[in-house]
Amino acid sequence: MSQTAVKTTAVLTAAGSAGGMLHARPVFAQLALTVNEGLSYGTIVGWGTQDLRTTIIMIINALLGFLGVIAVLIILGGGFKWMVSGGNEEKVAEARRTVTAGILGLAIMFMAYAIASFVVQSLANATG
Repeated sequence: MSQTAVKTTAVLTAAGSAGGMLHARPVFAQLALTVNEGLSYGTIVGWGTQDLRTTIIMIINALLGFLGVIAVLIILGGGFKWMVSGGNEEKVAEARRTVTAGILGLAIMFMAYAIASFVVQSLANATG
């Protein structure tokens, strides 16, 4: 690319950016007076009226459910590798490691659910 083309591109880019900044419209926050420090924000924007703790538990359940499905698929994949290994000790060992990792991941997810459930219940009992 020639120097003239580079200079022309630079000038046009700068002019376009400056023009865009000059014509930008200000944004006024219409929600500021009605948010009430965030206590009813979900209702104002149409996200629902249920308790925040319930929403958090639902999100945790969905994430752990998704991760549980992935762990079961890992276990099934390891089992399939084990079945088609044909007696090859190297492939059997790899499949065994995959199944063990899937089971360990599933156990960690069960513990994570128990801990999250306990924490949310404790917070719910403490805050009323």
